[in-house]
Amino acid sequence: MLLGLVELYLETGKPIGSNTLKEHGFDHLSSATIRNYFVELEKQSFLRQPHSSGGRVPTNEAFRIYAEEIIDAVAPATPEIEEKLHTLEGISPRHLFRYLQTAAETLSATTGYATFLTSLRFDHDFILDIKLLVIDHERLLSVIVTDFGQILTEVLPIKQKLSSFSCKRIEAHLQSRIKGGESPENLTEEEELLAKAIYNEIMVRYIVRYSNFSDEDVFRTGFSQLLAYPEFSDPLALTTGLSLFENTSHMRLLLNDCVRDGKLRFWIGKDLAPYASAAQGCSVIAIPYHIGQLKAGAVGILGPCRMPYRKLFAILHAFSECISKSLTKSLIKFKLSFRQPRTSSPYLASEERAIVDKTAQKLLEIKD
Repeated sequence: MLLGLVELYLETGKPIGSNTLKEHGFDHLSSATIRNYFVELEKQSFLRQPHSSGGRVPTNEAFRIYAEEIIDAVAPATPEIEEKLHTLEGISPRHLFRYLQTAAETLSATTGYATFLTSLRFDHDFILDIKLLVIDHERLLSVIVTDFGQILTEVLPIKQKLSSFSCKRIEAHLQSRIKGGESPENLTEEEELLAKAIYNEIMVRYIVRYSNFSDEDVFRTGFSQLLAYPEFSDPLALTTGLSLFENTSHMRLLLNDCVRDGKLRFWIGKDLAPYASAAQGCSVIAIPYHIGQLKAGAVGILGPCRMPYRKLFAILHAFSECISKSLTKSLIKFKLSFRQPRTSSPYLASEERAIVDKTAQKLLEIKD
């Protein structure tokens, strides 16, 4: 009876009375018998009654029992869902970071919940483009776009005021260094010196970040999706619910626990206390994905405790299978490699070492 009540409540979002439950598959029981069951389930903390004369609603303990009961009996995703996820197969995973960000956004749009995803680091990814933006007379924002679609930002110090026009000319100089084209000829001596300093700073920071990889990369999206749920209509409830998103180390810990278990997992209410004590009014469902036979990361969705678990379990299974196939095919096709986080010596393969060894020509602008 409890599972049937939870299923009906998840579908309607309204308190369930004895007559309502009787009309939905429990017509073999009398209303009085059902009410007696309700009383017993309340004593066991599985149901609560918001109003003395109203129906019952499941507690988080009831949601947990329901999810445990159905987690190993997940039906395939519906054809409609499969069609939505199928669009991911039409995106070239050659741009791996862009692909994973798009995949996370697709999952968020499909489920209607906030989504977060962890990833390994892909090797031999080089800077493809650089954009510059003046913040003020002391700071410059650099935006780095890599060959695999990763976007990195750095705030760089500058010692003099820089006009937007000068910034564009310096940006063109940096792009010529990256892409191998001709450098602008109209740089002033002062602009040329600043361009060299900016180029050195960007390249050194990139190489250090690239070679040192101690934590998984994280993609996050779909925060605004939570505004659609009454549980998050209060700003305080929304901000506390998203506290897990704001603490990336705790987010990684949760998803790494999922990867370690190697299967779909869920956390409901107080289950989230070890990761984010303020997020106990939420639920998280996560599942690992693979590259070949290796568990490469995990994807999770966050929403209120009242979630359609059966439907979401099916969607996450289908999503994991979809991106696992796409990433595996891409790495085989383009002969790419990847690495897991490590805290030991920095990584630099032969391809990357060749760049560093030829510092004067390819990495840094060295003064004569």
